[in-house]
Amino acid sequence: MKFKTTIVFIFSLLFISTVSFGQNSEEAKNLLDEVSTKMSSYKNMYIGFSQSLINLEAGIKEGDEPPIRGEVNLAGEKYRLDYLGNQFIFDGKKLYVINNDEKEISVTDGDLDDEDGFIYPSKLLTFYKQGYNFEMGKLKAVKGRRLQFVTLYPIDSNSEIVKVELAIDATTKHIVQLLQTGENGSKTTFTITNFKSNLNLSDDFFSFDREKYLKKKYIID
Repeated sequence: MKFKTTIVFIFSLLFISTVSFGQNSEEAKNLLDEVSTKMSSYKNMYIGFSQSLINLEAGIKEGDEPPIRGEVNLAGEKYRLDYLGNQFIFDGKKLYVINNDEKEISVTDGDLDDEDGFIYPSKLLTFYKQGYNFEMGKLKAVKGRRLQFVTLYPIDSNSEIVKVELAIDATTKHIVQLLQTGENGSKTTFTITNFKSNLNLSDDFFSFDREKYLKKKYIID
């Protein structure tokens, strides 16, 4: 039950920055710092998203497959992610990965490992300080919105990611789309379809209800 690629798309959208060189990079850094400040000011966030893939090497062309949809709620280090019928719940101490198809739940202490450069929800406010060089792109009008594009290049020469292109709403300072290009030429597009902040969530929203799943005869590791 590993959804590393999807998770990195979700959380790369929110807080990305790094050491930079030159005026163009400095301008990009300032913009991304604005994004980071804006997003971190919310007590919680809800993000509905869609993800699509083009991989000509594997015979997957644009439009061949319908977008994959999901949603995530975040509050500080806590999060609840729903994707492909599975759910990740991190209560700040333990991570519960709920596989509804197999009716199995794995429980681990702490969040997912950040091996291989993958970024997870609890790292939102720290990971952006390293890992990429970037440059400012064009400002474009797209469907009535002014979108500023920024391109990020991994510092790690062994990264499977060639570049990450972000589209940032110039007015709200929210990232609205991410396009990742892999070393095999694959392109994955991640689009935020719904965004809400400062919702009234229940006190136990990010808690795992063990009894609920035991009654449903789930296996809990």
